[in-house]
Amino acid sequence: MHGGALAGWLLMALCAVSGAYCLLRTRTGTPQERRTARGEALMGFGMAAMALPAAVLTLPEWSWAVYGAVFGAAALRALWAARGGAHHHLHHLVGSLAMVYMAVTMAPGAAGAGGHAGHGAAAAGGAGGVPLLTGVLLVYYALYVLRSAGHLIPAGTGVASFAGGSAEGVVRGGGGGVVSGAAGGGAELTMACRLTMGIAMFAMLLTL
Repeated sequence: MHGGALAGWLLMALCAVSGAYCLLRTRTGTPQERRTARGEALMGFGMAAMALPAAVLTLPEWSWAVYGAVFGAAALRALWAARGGAHHHLHHLVGSLAMVYMAVTMAPGAAGAGGHAGHGAAAAGGAGGVPLLTGVLLVYYALYVLRSAGHLIPAGTGVASFAGGSAEGVVRGGGGGVVSGAAGGGAELTMACRLTMGIAMFAMLLTL
């Protein structure tokens, strides 16, 4: 990443942990929840591999074609599932397309990218990708991160209101603590993982 190997290791660790938690979620819940968890686990592990510092491991040239094929298929699956207008399917569609875009941008021979080095130190040849498309994705993930953070911040605070937080499902206990509603702590941890991956995606897009 632009911040050096340390930033790459940090992003890799966060995405890998998020992917592992999503993988655990595939064991419980409704069939729809398990499918969603599998998609998020794939996203987490894929981002972890992309964030791995190039100085540690240079991915083979064919790996970018595999990335494009896997996440292209994931995008088609999310598009099919989004026929009902479910928000999370649309988000998975955007995420999968963003992964395809980054894989194409970082592939050997892509303008401004030097293979895996596209997510390592800043490429000497300048930024890769299409600036307008990169900007649109950055705006999307910035808004997504703000909204997700708003749902994790206790309702009633100015930050929560600014970020789109909601008081739904959150009540205050007698001791002044915040107690989650029917969703429970598991839902908050799931949202935290999604927030983490949103931040990681934003950071990776910044390197293009």
